[in-house]
Amino acid sequence: MTWPAADDDRLHRLLGGPDLAWLLDRARRRLERGKLLTGSVSLAAPTLAQRAAAERLLGRAPGGGASLTVRLDAVDAVLRRSGISPEGLSAAVIALTGPVVLLAEARRSDERAWEEAYAPLTLLADDLPGLAGWAARVRDEGLVRRVARTPDSARLLLDQAVRVLRELPAEPARSLSVFAADALGNAHALDNGTSLATLVLAGVRALTGHPEGTGAAWRRAAWASAGLLRDDVSSTVLTLNLRGTPALDWLADMGDPCVLTLRQLAHRPPRTAPPVVHICENPAVLSAAADAYGPDARPLVCLQGQPSAAALTLLGRLHELGAAFRYHGDFDWGGLRIATTLLSHVPWQPWHYMADDYREAVSAAGPDAQLLSGKPAPSPWDPDLAPALAEHGLRIEEEAVLETLLGDLR
Repeated sequence: MTWPAADDDRLHRLLGGPDLAWLLDRARRRLERGKLLTGSVSLAAPTLAQRAAAERLLGRAPGGGASLTVRLDAVDAVLRRSGISPEGLSAAVIALTGPVVLLAEARRSDERAWEEAYAPLTLLADDLPGLAGWAARVRDEGLVRRVARTPDSARLLLDQAVRVLRELPAEPARSLSVFAADALGNAHALDNGTSLATLVLAGVRALTGHPEGTGAAWRRAAWASAGLLRDDVSSTVLTLNLRGTPALDWLADMGDPCVLTLRQLAHRPPRTAPPVVHICENPAVLSAAADAYGPDARPLVCLQGQPSAAALTLLGRLHELGAAFRYHGDFDWGGLRIATTLLSHVPWQPWHYMADDYREAVSAAGPDAQLLSGKPAPSPWDPDLAPALAEHGLRIEEEAVLETLLGDLR
């Protein structure tokens, strides 16, 4: 919608001052909605200066009362009759505030721009059907609109995300920062906390089937599932008598424990897996098994607390190769949380880690047994275990049942 411009010094003096800004704003909003500038507009609790400006505009007092009411038809007539804006109020509004775009037209244009911004997602879903669900969620949940805010910014964000996902999984595994530098020209483009990293990680989960989670360890494991290594040497996992690489085979022949880094697991994962792998929480169990049985000990993985990215990567690989897992941890609330976290990543069966095992350990505990502390946690593999802990209130560490555990490791 356009009208001939009316850009005159008298127009600015008469209608362009701050005391009539409210009037211009009301008139412009009507034009944006495609309405005629007729009828009245009102301002509640006007100042004396606003009343005086309206009186100068109309050549008379606009009326008393608590509010200030101005008829738009009267303003239009004044502007036409005086020659200040021969095309009337509509042209004056445009001259003073800029071109007017109908809101309905602006909305249609905005929606077209957003559709064009989402075009990379559509193409990706067509080429990689496994990511179609992720692409649909990105559109439907509005994440991109919230973080990008404009179609132009969204198009840039989605172009980058799609470019990354088309390159994944990385084979062989690569450093995340080096990959980002090569793919996007910025080594920090996929750093934690960036909108791009958040978007791509969701796509990685869809691409690799990595389970949902939170925290730094989960993010490292999620990136690693797509062959991208973040801090690939400090994340480690402790093992005993696993085989499948020359280094693992050599240490298994010696019966010595092995510390595997995330980098090693990404570049040289085990090629074989035993039928059953036992998993413990504390290094004391693994060390005792190595001392007692050496190369004859059954394969064992030690989490050393919450499962690291390296531990999850190793167990995920062993699971793919057909290994079954048996897990034991401390009988305390922290131990239950660790076990639950692990269960959300790989399936396992309890290894002397049920309510009856806890009660037996409590009955054998001496007077120095530690009291249970901390916030309670569930035990989804055995719903009776958590209530048993709450009932007896004692913490039983793995070392207290070491002889029982060792009996299954030979």
